[in-house]
Order: sequence, then C-alpha cells, then structure tokens
Amino acid sequence: MIRTFLAFAMTLISSPKVLGDSDRKSTRRISGAEALMDSLRQHGVDTIFGYPGGAILPIYDAVHKAEQEGWLKHFLVRHEQGGTHAADGFARSTGRTGVCFGTSGPGATNLVTGIATAQMDSVPMVVVTGQVPRSAIGTDAFQETDIFGITLPIVKHSWVVRDPADISSVVAQAFLIAASGRPGPVLIDIPKDVGQEIFDYEPVKPGSIVPNGFQLPSSPDFSSINDAFNLIEEAKCPLLYVGGGVISAGAHESLAKLAIRHKLPVTTTLMGKGAFDERHHLSVGMLGMHGTAYANFAVTECDLLIAIGARFDDRVTGKLDTFAPRAKVIHFEIDPAEVCKNRNVDVAIIGDVGESLKKMLELSYEREVEPNTSEWLELIGDWKKRYPLIIPIPEGEIYPQEVLIAVRDLAPGAYITTDVGQHQMWAAQYLRNGPRQWISSAGLGTMGYGMPAALGVQAALPEEQVICIAGDASILMNIQELGTMAQYNLPAKIVIVNNQWQGMVRQWQESFYEERYSASDMSPGMPDFIGLAKAFGVDGYLIRNREDLKSQLKKAFDTPKPALIDVHVRRGENCYPMVPPGKSNAQMVGLPSQPEV
Repeated sequence: MIRTFLAFAMTLISSPKVLGDSDRKSTRRISGAEALMDSLRQHGVDTIFGYPGGAILPIYDAVHKAEQEGWLKHFLVRHEQGGTHAADGFARSTGRTGVCFGTSGPGATNLVTGIATAQMDSVPMVVVTGQVPRSAIGTDAFQETDIFGITLPIVKHSWVVRDPADISSVVAQAFLIAASGRPGPVLIDIPKDVGQEIFDYEPVKPGSIVPNGFQLPSSPDFSSINDAFNLIEEAKCPLLYVGGGVISAGAHESLAKLAIRHKLPVTTTLMGKGAFDERHHLSVGMLGMHGTAYANFAVTECDLLIAIGARFDDRVTGKLDTFAPRAKVIHFEIDPAEVCKNRNVDVAIIGDVGESLKKMLELSYEREVEPNTSEWLELIGDWKKRYPLIIPIPEGEIYPQEVLIAVRDLAPGAYITTDVGQHQMWAAQYLRNGPRQWISSAGLGTMGYGMPAALGVQAALPEEQVICIAGDASILMNIQELGTMAQYNLPAKIVIVNNQWQGMVRQWQESFYEERYSASDMSPGMPDFIGLAKAFGVDGYLIRNREDLKSQLKKAFDTPKPALIDVHVRRGENCYPMVPPGKSNAQMVGLPSQPEV
C-alpha cells in the first residue's frame, strides 16, 4: 500500500509547474549532495541542525564544503530528536523555515517525534533524511526504513528523490509548501547514491516552481467580514479567542488595533501567548485547563466568541458542549479543515489571518465605532480582583510560582522555551511574552522539547536572551544537548523547576487516582544536575533557599556562557486553577469559591 502510494506521489511531482526560466543559471556538473546544498543556499538557509550517519555521508561531505565556504553554520546535536526541536525553535522564534538533517533507519525514526511536534503546532520545517541506495530500497537493507511511509500522517508533503536532477525542484517545492498557508513540516528522503551521482545541475529560483494541485489561500470574502463586523457591533459581551495562527501570520499589531478600537477583551491559547500584550487591561490571559479563572468565566459568559487562528482544542474547550454555550461564533482561519471541526460557527472568514484582520480594520475605520462593552469589561475586572492567580505566602520551601515570578522580573524581554508539565503551565500563567518569544510544545505536549528548542532560538538570535523553563523529568529526555550548548558556547540558560516528580502526572494521580503514585516519583535515580552540567562543560547553579533565588538566578543570567540552574521547589505543589476532565471551563478547582455569574 505504502509503496503504491509512493509511486503515485512521485508522479505528482514529476512535472510541476514552472513559472519562469529567465532566472536560471547555466548548468554545471556537480553531485546530488552538492546540488542539495546549493538549493538550500538559494532558499536563504544559513543554519542547519543535524547528525550524520552512513546513508547521509555524501550530503555531510557537501556540508563540510559549505562550512568551508563560510555561508553555512551546521550545529551537531547529540540526538536527532534534538535536531528537530532545535530547527523548530529556530522557526518559531524567527518565522523562517527550520532545517534539520538525519540519516536513514534509526536516525530517521528518531526524527519522528520532532516532526509530529512541528505538525501539531504548525511550524515550518524542512527535514532531510539519508536513505539506502536506490537499488537496495525494499530489500530490508542495513538501516533501511520507509521514513516516507512512517511520516505520511505528520507532514504536509514528502518526497523520495530518485533522480538527482529533481533535487532543485523538490527543494523549491518543499520550502513553498512548508511556509505557505498553514505552515508545517515537509520531508525529503535522499538515497545515498543520489547524493553521490554527478549530473548537470540547474538551480531553481525560490517560488518559481509550484507543485501540481497546490493553491495559495484565497483572499478573505468581504461579505463574511461584513457579517462578522455586524456581529461585533451588536455584541455586549464579546471575547477575542486568539491562537497561534496570529503569531504565524505576524498579525499581532492588527489584533491589538482591533481589540483596542472595539474594546474587546482578549484571551489566548498556549500557542497564542505573545499575540497580545498580557499587561494590557483588555488581556484576560490564557484560557483552558490551566487558564486564568477570569478567562474561563469570560468564555463561558460571552455572547460573541471571535476565534482567530485557533482550533478549539480540547485543552481549551473543556467539555465541548459547555464551551461558550450562549455565544455566536466568528472564526478567522487559514485552514478550512478547522472550521466547524469541533464547533459550528456563525461566520467563517477563510484566508490569511493577517490579511483578514487588515480588511476588518479597514471596514472598521470606514464606520463610526461606539463600543458598548463597558459593563462587560467591568464584570471581567471584578473577576480579576476576586480570582487572581494564587501566589502562595513565601514560607518554607521555595514555591514553583516564585521561580517563574523571579524569571519574569529578572528577564522581562527574554525568549522563553519550555518543556511540558506543571512548570510549563506555571510559566504560561506568570510570564509575559512578546510575539515569537513564547516557544512551547502545545499540541503534542512533547517532554524534552525545551532545551533543544532553546538551542535553536539561541543559534538564530545570538544577541538575545534565551531561557528554557524545564522540569526535572522533562529535562532528562534530551539532557545530552548540554553537549551541543557547550560545543558552540550557546549562552542559553536552563532553569529546572525541580520537584522530583513527573509533576503533572503526580497531580492527576492525586486528584483522580486516589493518590496512587504509580511510576511518577523521580527522586530515585535523580542525577546531580550540577555535576552533570559541569561534566559537559556547562556552568551549574544549585538553589535550595529562597534568599538565594533572585541573586543566583541573576548571576546565572548575567554570565555570557551557557548555564543550568537547578531550583529545588516544594514537592507537593499543584498547578491551579484546573478544569477537571469532562467539566466545563467554569467548573475549575483550586479557587476559593465560585463567583456569581
């Protein structure tokens, strides 16, 4: 079945549309591997994360030449999964397409988690894998794996290159597909002998070849925008529900203008953090399972929900039929497949979110605007006062919330990456981030994401402050990337919120499994993180006492070198508010009382 699909897929790319030949250079005889590297250069690639192996060695020989020529920086990660997450962090922080390499067999399969992470969070990425020679494909050769078939459900598109003459065309299509529309990862699998073969190479200009059947998103329909505008004018309790699509589209300025002009409160998803200034009085923070109480009450009581670049994820909606139960729904979305997938909508605006918001603003400026949301904003303000995020009284052991507040105070402009778990939710609750400064695995919830993602961000933005918020369990998933930090002197800072548990697992076991803590205690076998960091050549800081928290964090943050900070916190602290599974967003636990709504 997979082989049949492969043959069919290859016919689809055999004769893509060529938009123009005038910019092509004269041919020259080079290897397939050299053609790959030149094609990547044509597309502005200057940074690659990867790990070599037998099937991809011809390509790595060309990587060596590219580094000698001075146009490429290759970062040797310590595990292929680390390479995908680094490319992912590179892409999220810059808006550029990330690139990573891996060899065949286990090298390719080690990439799968990172590819799935990028797919779930709509991150543009080009993944290049080595493959056994063409004659060995299908023979169960040493380190042969059908990575094309394995990754079919988690990529936007993929290719197995059978002819080196196709490389430049495939690369052009790959970058176009990865970055256009709803972004996502693509995969190019290159057999070893294709990389070795000498042929007449002809470069392809970026954007000059369009895959058969490919279409860019259509422009948003004016009538839909007009209908949406009328609903906004009529609403008394509207709420902007903002997802990662606003970040991908670079539409944060238009969002802010729309919110301020119409006095619309704004809540964001985990992916949408940074799309709107959370210090602004219109912000109600993150909604969902561990969102703020006032965001969850607002979404329950609103009469108009304006979803922008969001997909009504289950961690956001809680019990779906209780999510915004009295609201009409407007959905701004680039991907038609997301519209009415989980929630029926009254008005759908299909197209690039940035373009759609600009057209909405144009219509707004043509009309007189008299927002009637003052009573609604007053009610939300009352919820903010009655149900703020709980900050424990500082006594005894350090509370994890204190660590995030200290990071916020000491590094307000930092790019933040996170692992997954309680620390991720506390970071989302307490940190305030600008656009593209919040980098976290949301859809897949990938433990071990944070540190390699931080490496990618730091490689992309060497002058910026980069901090990874990690858990003591998550960090062990990719702890080997301390070696990458040390080798390239990437000055990212890793802050471990160490409660010696798989924290979120323990919280669920306490809440829903009668305190049966099965396989979640990480204290047996817990490494000496400071000693481990130093073994890799990375500075380490151990913080056990509250009086040392800010001073030691500041000392670590001020060093120009990479650093790992191990902060021991209260073991039994839970992350609240929390919407229990199967409950509505208004049925949170961890609040002192329920408001009258």
